[in-house]
Amino acid sequence: MIDRWDKRFLELADLVATWSSCYQENRQIGAVIVKDKRIMTTGYNGAPSGIESCKSKGKCIRRELNIPSGTQLEKCYAVHAEENAIAQAAKLGVSVDGGTLYCTHQPCVVCTRIIINSGIKRIVYKKGYPSDFSLELLKEAKVEIERAEE
Repeated sequence: MIDRWDKRFLELADLVATWSSCYQENRQIGAVIVKDKRIMTTGYNGAPSGIESCKSKGKCIRRELNIPSGTQLEKCYAVHAEENAIAQAAKLGVSVDGGTLYCTHQPCVVCTRIIINSGIKRIVYKKGYPSDFSLELLKEAKVEIERAEE
């Protein structure tokens, strides 16, 4: 059940999404990892460190190649918001085991596998994503997942 704290952290995920360097404005995604009502890390989708972003290039390779959402994820410069939040935790030596991930969108299957292995136990998101398989994996791994009303 979504409570007022969940709503606050989702609002923060929305804010973090505005930092995205993704060329497509409708694909700006933010993530916040929380434990015991404390923010552990944040992440947004964008190019890896030292790589020029699509936004600064002024084009999206996925759009140019007409790649549908949810497919051929490897054909994109961006690291996903969830991946960035977990990588940031690893870089800083912060454990996210047992934490909650708040995200603007349902995680893709690649992020889902990383989330499961990081020990995150709950996900709260706002917008859907065309990946039923990620939901199946989360269910099997006993990761609680809740969609917030928009």
